[in-house]
Amino acid sequence: MTRPHLLYTAWSFPPSRAGGVYRAVATVNAFAAAGWDVTVLTVTEDVFRMSTGADEDLAKQVAPGVRIIREDPNVPAFQNDIATWPYGRARFPELFKLFDLRKDFLRFPEPNYGRWRPGLEAMAESVHREHPVDLAIGTANPHVDFIPGWHLNRRFGVPYVMDYRDAWQLDVFSGRRLITATPGVRRWERRLMRSAAEIWFVNDAILEWHAREHPESTTRMKVVANGFDEYREPLQVPVRDARSTGLVFGYIGTVSTKVPVDIMIGGWQQARQQEPTMAGSRLVLRGYLGHFGAADTAAAVAIGTAADDGVRYDGPVGKADIARVYRDFDALVLALGTGRYVTSGKVFEYAATGIPVVSVHDPGNAATDVMRGSPAWVPCAALTVEAVADAFAAAARMAAAQTAEERAAAQEWGSRYSRAGQLGPRIAALAPA
Repeated sequence: MTRPHLLYTAWSFPPSRAGGVYRAVATVNAFAAAGWDVTVLTVTEDVFRMSTGADEDLAKQVAPGVRIIREDPNVPAFQNDIATWPYGRARFPELFKLFDLRKDFLRFPEPNYGRWRPGLEAMAESVHREHPVDLAIGTANPHVDFIPGWHLNRRFGVPYVMDYRDAWQLDVFSGRRLITATPGVRRWERRLMRSAAEIWFVNDAILEWHAREHPESTTRMKVVANGFDEYREPLQVPVRDARSTGLVFGYIGTVSTKVPVDIMIGGWQQARQQEPTMAGSRLVLRGYLGHFGAADTAAAVAIGTAADDGVRYDGPVGKADIARVYRDFDALVLALGTGRYVTSGKVFEYAATGIPVVSVHDPGNAATDVMRGSPAWVPCAALTVEAVADAFAAAARMAAAQTAEERAAAQEWGSRYSRAGQLGPRIAALAPA
């Protein structure tokens, strides 16, 4: 029997360290495990090594046999070696950028990424002629990743899926329409959705917003939530034996400008002064300080000034080694930017560990919908220093008293969010007849 063939397009693919890369790897691996041949279209590795940073070990987690085709889209925004810049860019960078953007908008209405459209169409067509594609999936952003599926559908009738990790028109933090949601973007989004076999969103709130915008496509919209992935070791870690010498709270994730670092640290300091259970406790942050290669200075300063209160930054951790890091924590800090549409992929991983989780985010965030019902969750009443301090104190009491049986019960509750559980039904539904 001939194996079905998936063409998967993702700008962020290993060795990228961007948050969305984990969804991409998991999707590719899930289709491969289900018996599909998989081809991935992505960019060259240097795009990440020279700009946003790389997780070299993550590439080893891609399933054997997955074919990866890379092309350099020649985007100046990701070319940070000034010695290679032409004179005009070095001398007049603002004017250079203004004129260079024409290369994008002449092809697709997406700054920096639109120029990739011709290359993507050519690669997709070449792959299809060599090994006929049964299904194409593009994961965004960038939204030009949707082009290969749309192109193959238009030329050869190949069904395609639009997988939104974020939103093209919606600011998920403010709930307002993005300034970049031009008429061209609106037309292209409607055009792409019109012929898509399925349109995936990470939570109900984002789906509902798009359903109002595109009612003609509502029946093909699905929620495919993020979930947790396991690599070298399982995430179901045991209760730490050394809790009596001081609790260890952990934050794992990118410390972006949206993360309420000041409120988190202020609440931590207040709770540590007032709650006896937190005597000698530590708050350890793991991850990158900012999305790009250079560290976020404000976050680094805020963390540094709280060193005397047990706050420290221990640097990034490879995704494949993350279970080992969880073993050293007694409680987890879910600190997120404010927004009704914000979930974060981290919440599912936190839930899977069974470790007590303290929320440091607005109660209206979509992450609240995920954690509601967990026996190991401590929400905060509001995103204020006082409310966060109360939540830290409650989480400390829970973490200090959590038994092995309670940890196991929380892990059982969190197991519902496995990535395979999210993807399995969609893979079965999209299999060729």
